[in-house]
Amino acid sequence: MSRSSTQAMTASRLADTDGRVTVSFLIPAFNEAATIAEVLARLDALGLHRQIVVVDDGSRDDTAAIAERYAAESDGIVVLRKPNGGKGSALRHGIPHLTGEIVVIQDADMEYDPADVPQLIEPILRGKADVVYGSRLTGGRPQRAYLFWHYAGNRFLSLLTGILFNTTLTDMETGYKAFRTEILKSLRLTEEKFGIEPEITGEICKRALRVYEMPISYFGRTYAEGKNVTWRDGFRAVYVLFRTRLRP
Repeated sequence: MSRSSTQAMTASRLADTDGRVTVSFLIPAFNEAATIAEVLARLDALGLHRQIVVVDDGSRDDTAAIAERYAAESDGIVVLRKPNGGKGSALRHGIPHLTGEIVVIQDADMEYDPADVPQLIEPILRGKADVVYGSRLTGGRPQRAYLFWHYAGNRFLSLLTGILFNTTLTDMETGYKAFRTEILKSLRLTEEKFGIEPEITGEICKRALRVYEMPISYFGRTYAEGKNVTWRDGFRAVYVLFRTRLRP
């Protein structure tokens, strides 16, 4: 079956349930005025029964205003504003506002394509998975050529995750993740910035959860185009993985 057919079947299943299965999208956003409207429009184009929670993390541009204008014309969108604290603080701020049975973390920069969402949530809809990671490193989907040291860092961190938690995740730092909402709400999350990614992974791997991976597209940005992750975040990820593995 083609990928488009799978997406259509998933969207139809959600539409038929009409209120019994809602997909919440949690969008942390910082200075993403150039892309936030496109992200929201593409999520709406999926035709899912959905809720969208945008958390503006102290943007210095019009990100929040653009999201609020979009929300004024569309139901089911919550826009939250908070002082800048980092991706982790934005996610933690938005989690209590989630109302759907499934939640997808969606970055606001268009590095991740919303067209992959139906495929990402399918194992949860089928009752097979508690968590699904969208992997940029398994192949099969369009990939912009990586910055080498980011690629090497992701490979190393995924290997370290496997050693510490006895798992075979190929892309532990991916920004595209889907959860049963009750799972995400139950995680012990404390990180303020990009350390939230390894913390989520470590928390998930410590539990007896059904975790799946799906190949996804990745349209990565360069630093000139606004990429924010640096080598310092890689060192923080190593620390967070060890800390999460060792804490009670």
